[in-house]
Amino acid sequence: MKVCYLIQTHREPAQIERLVRRIKSLSPNAQVLVSHDFTNCELKRSTFADLSDVAIIASRGGRGNFSIVQSYLDAIKWLLDSGSDFSWLLNLSGQDYPIQPLSQVEQSLFQSDYDGFVHHFEVFSKQSPWKRNEGYTRYHYRYRVLVNSLPEWQKELLKPAKILNYIQPFFRVNFSYGITLGLKISPPFTQDFVCYGGSFLCTLSRNCVEYLQKFVESNPDIIDYYKGVAIPDECFIQTILVNSNLFKLSNDCKRYFDFSQTRNGHPRILSSNDFPALIESQAHFARKFDPMVDSNILDLIDKTSLEKSTLSA
Repeated sequence: MKVCYLIQTHREPAQIERLVRRIKSLSPNAQVLVSHDFTNCELKRSTFADLSDVAIIASRGGRGNFSIVQSYLDAIKWLLDSGSDFSWLLNLSGQDYPIQPLSQVEQSLFQSDYDGFVHHFEVFSKQSPWKRNEGYTRYHYRYRVLVNSLPEWQKELLKPAKILNYIQPFFRVNFSYGITLGLKISPPFTQDFVCYGGSFLCTLSRNCVEYLQKFVESNPDIIDYYKGVAIPDECFIQTILVNSNLFKLSNDCKRYFDFSQTRNGHPRILSSNDFPALIESQAHFARKFDPMVDSNILDLIDKTSLEKSTLSA
């Protein structure tokens, strides 16, 4: 049995290399697929020439749109078409890092009676952790990009215009990732096809991955819908897998992130101050890390992971 680690990247080649080499050192038999956006960041294909079962494929990045989902779908198609024999697939960003010995992580997956570890909740239920209008604004409108990106000072300047979103139901304006305009649509959700949200990062069995691939091929209308909404990555996988009623899914994605004191829904950069919480966590991976902010935290994690491996041996 084999685990494949899919890493979707767009920046910091040195950090990507460290992550890949760490995974392969902890799990020499693992497959690693790097789906990289070369638009603004070069990643030499020779970087991992000395490592077995590591591949790099080109992708297109994006924020708040379907690009990250499309890159994920392209990656699983590449894996299935290439004859990869993976049993489990974990998707990561280039700013993730393992906080447990991967031998233990993989053994727990091989022995698990779950088909996937996917954070999920009903978006339009009273129990949804999102703010009241968050899901409605994301998934009841079809968006067009008017301006690709904005500096932070312009986002602050445009904030008062968001009042338009609360005084009428016909359109929405969003400044989180540039300027986008959304027009009201009827979403495809029903009592039998419920809208689920959650983290894009998940751990899926091969059966789940193959089902996703077949669903995409068989439901072009659903794919077209998701291509127009805001932040589809926090809804797409959950909605398809949970509504299938075919899989036993844990509601724990086995990732550690901290959204406290952050804005726009991005997890904060973890530092050495977070180390005590990380070593107590039962998560498999954590994010986000940035060596430019704290270069010591990854060394601390490596040392602790080695100690855990020694104790369990």
